[in-house]
Amino acid sequence: MMEHQDETGAAYDGVVELYASLFADRLETQPFSRNMIGTFAELVRATGNLRAVDVGCGPGHLTAMLHELGLEAAGFDLSPGMVDHARRANPALRFDEARMESLPIDDDTVGGVLAHYSMIHTPPGELPALLAEQVRVLAPGGLLLVPFFATDGPEPVRFDHKVTPAYSWPVDQFAELLTGAGLVPFARLVHDPASERGFLDAHLLARLP
Repeated sequence: MMEHQDETGAAYDGVVELYASLFADRLETQPFSRNMIGTFAELVRATGNLRAVDVGCGPGHLTAMLHELGLEAAGFDLSPGMVDHARRANPALRFDEARMESLPIDDDTVGGVLAHYSMIHTPPGELPALLAEQVRVLAPGGLLLVPFFATDGPEPVRFDHKVTPAYSWPVDQFAELLTGAGLVPFARLVHDPASERGFLDAHLLARLP
């Protein structure tokens, strides 16, 4: 896992400004993603625990969105360049360099975790460890929102992402991973983004009992 994480972090370090410019609109042109994040934030607020973390936060655009939606949001990313950009763009918010399998957060303390396409670069065999870490930090009743690329096939598909290799997943299989981690998936949205990659966009929303 160490080598894979280092390669991913280095790849994103090399595209910080380009990546930040591509997502500067903070999903204004992506209504499905925007509304799923809004639903996630509303449900987290309803738990009474406003702490939320954006894991794999990149340039911090969605961390800022969560803050605007009423959450006490913090962002974590393994790319030092992304964290530096996020801090400069959003000086009032907390951003730290961290790996998704080792978050600097106490057990059972967070009301919500957003992992917005941030696990797509993780080889399938390593995903359970990342999910276990997100479950560790969630308080009982806390929520996890995981958007990812989906495939209609029976197995995950490795493809050449523009930054570094990534994987698309069968939605049911990803949901089974969430269940295996101790979460209860209760909502999903799958749609065709008219992407040149030919994959669907998927969003799974799960709760920790």
